[in-house]
Amino acid sequence: MSVADPVLFFDGECGLCQRLVRRLLALDRRGVLRFAPLQGQAAQVWLRARRLPLKDFDSLVFLPDGPHGGGAPLFKTDGVIAAFDAIGRPGFARGVALFPQPLRDVGYRLLARTRRFIFGPAKSGQPTNPAWRERLMD
Repeated sequence: MSVADPVLFFDGECGLCQRLVRRLLALDRRGVLRFAPLQGQAAQVWLRARRLPLKDFDSLVFLPDGPHGGGAPLFKTDGVIAAFDAIGRPGFARGVALFPQPLRDVGYRLLARTRRFIFGPAKSGQPTNPAWRERLMD
């Protein structure tokens, strides 16, 4: 795994976010993506350096070139679409991409406000698959 591998920062306390990560891990058979909770050290260092919020997360952050790369970060639905593209599964997000970004992000914000009520909190513990655990940062 390289420091230039794409990384998805996600809300580690969100059940929906955890489900998304597990889905991406299952679909990413080549092991392209790495993942880190926004509450973890790697994400906090990256967020602090860019003067972004350090808590109360309502977005995910996709870094196409990893946390030390120069690629522009993608947030919310753009990040989800890019993550599926990165693992060679653009069809999973193609339906979402049909809608204009402002409209997608309104839907994302509505879901972000209710996600803990609908999907509950994240389950504790690491994934049982050792190959998946290796792809999680802090």
